[in-house]
Amino acid sequence: MNLIPKYFFTYKALNSLFLGLSIGSIFTIYAPLKPEIYSVGGVVLALGTLLIANLYYKILNIEWFFKISLFVEFVLFVMIIIFLLLPYNYMLALFVYIIYQIIFTFGSYLFRAETLFLRDASLLTKLDSYKQIGYIAGMGLSYAFYKVYDSKNNFEQVYQLHYMLLIVQVFIIYFVFKSFKKMR
Repeated sequence: MNLIPKYFFTYKALNSLFLGLSIGSIFTIYAPLKPEIYSVGGVVLALGTLLIANLYYKILNIEWFFKISLFVEFVLFVMIIIFLLLPYNYMLALFVYIIYQIIFTFGSYLFRAETLFLRDASLLTKLDSYKQIGYIAGMGLSYAFYKVYDSKNNFEQVYQLHYMLLIVQVFIIYFVFKSFKKMR
């Protein structure tokens, strides 16, 4: 399996666009959670990251990089659908928090893998540029969305934003598949 940089850059730009769009929404979604949840979540995140780091000898290869990238993006896709279908309450907020903690557990691995498989400084510069452009675009779009969709109810704004996140996530998953090509 090979990494195709031009598609990978698009995937990472869209991934950062998603982050920029969603970053403000988590404060509204997490509102019902008690502060101790964040402490427990932080410990679980650190332990999960430690576990994954101890598996690098097995998973730091292109096949696992593809599988873990796809897993992370598919889990986010399912989370968005569940968020849109279920009524907002404490359990949904906790569910979203847990999903994000699971996703963040793979953050260090994904960062290390992309550095390992791109190697070239010019490719890494391009990758980071695509990521920052995606993030800036996402933050700008979320700002514009919240200004245009002015509502007294913050949750209603966040809920509507998740339809946009769903569309972005579909493209992200598409570009994960395009980014990794099987060798013949």
